[in-house]
Amino acid sequence: MCGRYVMARPVGDLVAEFDVDETYIDELEPSYNIAPTDPVPLVLDRREKDTGELSRKLVTARWGLVPPWAKDTKGAARLINARRETVTEKPSFRKAAAAKRALVPADGYYEWEKRESAAKPGSIEKVPTYLHADDDGLLAFAALFENWPDPTLPPDHPGRWLRTCTILTGPATDALGYIHDRTPVIVPREMWSDWLDPETTAEADVKALIDSMPEPHLVPRIVGSLVNSVRNNGPELIEAAG
Repeated sequence: MCGRYVMARPVGDLVAEFDVDETYIDELEPSYNIAPTDPVPLVLDRREKDTGELSRKLVTARWGLVPPWAKDTKGAARLINARRETVTEKPSFRKAAAAKRALVPADGYYEWEKRESAAKPGSIEKVPTYLHADDDGLLAFAALFENWPDPTLPPDHPGRWLRTCTILTGPATDALGYIHDRTPVIVPREMWSDWLDPETTAEADVKALIDSMPEPHLVPRIVGSLVNSVRNNGPELIEAAG
């Protein structure tokens, strides 16, 4: 799974990197320890109602998808990831897979490798590992989003709609599979427009699109225990463990 990640670039860099047309984003501070239910930047393509033209937007979403039919947001932390193998079938995700695909920008993410403890033979320790592109380039996680209407607020209330998102994951079958058996689905730059295309809605076409995603080639770096706590944040979290 992907339960903690890094997005430390300024909004201006994301606008340039993704060739964004419009920005509707809260000013987010760089974060080296994004956790479930945190606000995150999200890239999506939508057609303008007045012109019909396709526009790429940078918006804010809360990490942890809340289906529009949910009574409340309590289950959001459980829906931070969606399995690529079943995302077009699960009730919580299938409508978003057809009509609300997005990209989550990231510098990298954390996983905790389980290994036998050297200090306590026979016991298992979790070793925090930061995974990133070999050139430290920006990653684009395949994501879905939904807009949830808060039933406790009137229809015209400015805060009635909550945008939430989830990150797709797939089996980690490459050399990094020893760290964790799941990895985020990373969309290569040449497939960004295909993934975001709101005209691709048929289940078979969405499945084919997901299946065409190549396996990511990432570099692992063992880091210190600071990342274990969501209260810690800063560039020191991604430094190699001493």
